Amino acid sequence: MSGTAYDDRDGYIWMDGEFVPWRDTKVHVLTHALHYASSVFEGERAYNGKIFRSLDHSKRLHNSAEIMGFDIPFTVEQIEEAKREALAKSGLDSAYVRAIAWRGSEMMGVSAQNNTIHLAIAAWSWGDYFKDKMKGIRMTHAQWRRPAPDTAPCHAKAAGLYMICTLSKHAAERDGYADALMLDYRGQVAEATGANIFFVRDGALHTPTPDCFLNGLTRQTAIKLAKERQIEVIERAIMPDELPTFSECFITGSAAEITPVAEIGVHSYKPGQISEALVEDYSNLVNGKLEVAL
Repeated sequence: MSGTAYDDRDGYIWMDGEFVPWRDTKVHVLTHALHYASSVFEGERAYNGKIFRSLDHSKRLHNSAEIMGFDIPFTVEQIEEAKREALAKSGLDSAYVRAIAWRGSEMMGVSAQNNTIHLAIAAWSWGDYFKDKMKGIRMTHAQWRRPAPDTAPCHAKAAGLYMICTLSKHAAERDGYADALMLDYRGQVAEATGANIFFVRDGALHTPTPDCFLNGLTRQTAIKLAKERQIEVIERAIMPDELPTFSECFITGSAAEITPVAEIGVHSYKPGQISEALVEDYSNLVNGKLEVAL
């Protein structure tokens, strides 16, 4: 693709049932989603021409839209076919795939029941989300907290929920870190700005219960891979004062995949046997070298 900006590239994007030249897939400045964050999306990765857990992503997109109060005018099966076509048309075997659904521009204001719902799917080349990830990334602490379930639609992959993630990641990067650890509204450990988090203590995995943030598909995959290795997985409330008691740490997400963590503020971790094993297992799984029932 030519250019670096996402609006200035060669190729095509699937949009509302047809392929449109990449540079022509535009929406109006008065689109409701731009003003009120009424959109949901999925971030997916394709490996060797196949989108990993594609069906689960498509189902979650539909579920997120339902939580946000609108219906996507394409079935899960139609979205699956559109993603396959978008990936094939991109000419890429390994790619990042973004599906996004949003409210259009018929009504402007908080109320938007009559707005057309749009859907677009794009695929592009995207390498590792973090550079030198096997060395372990450096994280700091975020100022913002994940909201309570009764204050935000926390189980939807909704655009508005990422506002505080962007703020937190920008602040972390300004201070020389790769990411930030977010607490939840209770002060418990929640997640990174765009990925779930795991810790290792005495050979067992500890991870926060996803009761106010997204239970990521990569998170679920990592838990399955750990159990396949007979590694105990403990989902529970984790308090910040426990951070120095863990020996390893890693984050999980479709973009981040499985990425070890070397630091969270003053606390240091060494990517060890469990982190390395799960990174390898995940790579083998997504590349078709390992079979695990998900």
